Amino acid sequence: MKWSVIPTLLFLLPLSNANATNTRYPVTVDNCGSPLIIEKRPTRAVVHDINMTDMALALGIQKDMVGVTGITGWYKMSPSFKQMLGEIPELAPKYPSLEKLIAADADFFFAGWNYGMKVGGEVTPQTLKPYGVNTLVLSESCIHSKKLNAGASMELLYGDIEKLGVIFDKQPEARALVNEWKARVAKVTEQKNKIGSEPPKVFLFDSGEDKPFTAVDTPCQTR
Repeated sequence: MKWSVIPTLLFLLPLSNANATNTRYPVTVDNCGSPLIIEKRPTRAVVHDINMTDMALALGIQKDMVGVTGITGWYKMSPSFKQMLGEIPELAPKYPSLEKLIAADADFFFAGWNYGMKVGGEVTPQTLKPYGVNTLVLSESCIHSKKLNAGASMELLYGDIEKLGVIFDKQPEARALVNEWKARVAKVTEQKNKIGSEPPKVFLFDSGEDKPFTAVDTPCQTR
């Protein structure tokens, strides 16, 4: 995943929900600069791609998931990932069709532009809405539908997990995850500062067998 751009200020939640222990529905979260209104907690969610599925599993919403998409077409599942996924089926190895999501009786789809959806394609928030499916768009992918100028930031990850926490009434769990991630980042930063040397060159391996797939700061192949 390429951590791209969306201003933190776009993550807007009603104050009563953003600082609450439990979600009071309906709730509104920002969705690529547009409001997404959730009338009640989703109970039949579908999540696309291994990274977004990892986020959902870390938050513990397995019981509210009826499927995942876009995993085995690109990745090999680790034993720990399979264990966390449990009996949740994969509805499509790569991009899901509109028919697949409707047949699953989904009420929520967590995906991104070029990560399960294509601008102007068959599966979009607009095409799913008439079937009662709310779509949360991965913040990093908003760059594919809007011109955004802010730099990449871990705040994108924090914001998305907090949105999921509000939508699925898992706010304490979401805050705990964000605090844990921030602590890990702070520890790495502290260690790097102690060393005081030039940062090492690294290659980010995303996936691939015949050739590596990576993430870069310039437009590249996406899913």
